[in-house]
Amino acid sequence: MPNAKVLESKKAQVAEITEVLKNAATGVLVDYRGLTVDEDTKLRNQLREAGVNYFVVKNTLLRLAANQVGLEELDSMLHGPTALAVSEDPVAPAKILFDYAKQNDKMEIKTGFMDGKVMSMDELTTLAKTPSKETLIAKIMGSLNAPASNLVRLLNTIVEGGEEIADLIAKKAGEATEAPAEAEAPAEEAPVAEAAPAAEEAAEPVEEATEETPAEEPAEETKETAEDAE
Repeated sequence: MPNAKVLESKKAQVAEITEVLKNAATGVLVDYRGLTVDEDTKLRNQLREAGVNYFVVKNTLLRLAANQVGLEELDSMLHGPTALAVSEDPVAPAKILFDYAKQNDKMEIKTGFMDGKVMSMDELTTLAKTPSKETLIAKIMGSLNAPASNLVRLLNTIVEGGEEIADLIAKKAGEATEAPAEAEAPAEEAPVAEAAPAAEEAAEPVEEATEETPAEEPAEETKETAEDAE
């Protein structure tokens, strides 16, 4: 029967593994048996560079920790040598381990989990094919940099053409100011020119009618002379 010191050590290890499982976005379990020291070192270096925590764990301790965080389904896969790779990056552990397993058939992918749920092998395979965080960031930055690239090309065109940006802005502002004045001038002058002759023509008949009015007076004098003669 284990003594109290051993039991305390195991409890501490279980508590540590439990915290690792709680804080991990994803985790992948592998059977590493058959790997040489050089092969194992190469794999550890790749995982470390990607920020993945990788360590060998006893199945009994991992089982106790998994039960405390709701990952009881891992129990059926906890046989033989087991190494656990966990990370805050949801893609890195699966991508690196699956790529490595393709090159080295000595390593076997057992199972994995994400956000507190055990994943099937199909789900793990799909996760491993997902672009890494660095790749996604690069694509996003490429999209954000596209307008800036267009601006740089425009500025280069202006500089190569020998035209300063300030002069170009002043030129555009001058064109915008002159264009409305030239367009509006004919519209204002035309009605004035046409209205003057029309006013003169309307005034002439009035003067003619005034001058013809006295021409009717002799007719009245003729009538009075005829009455006197009677």
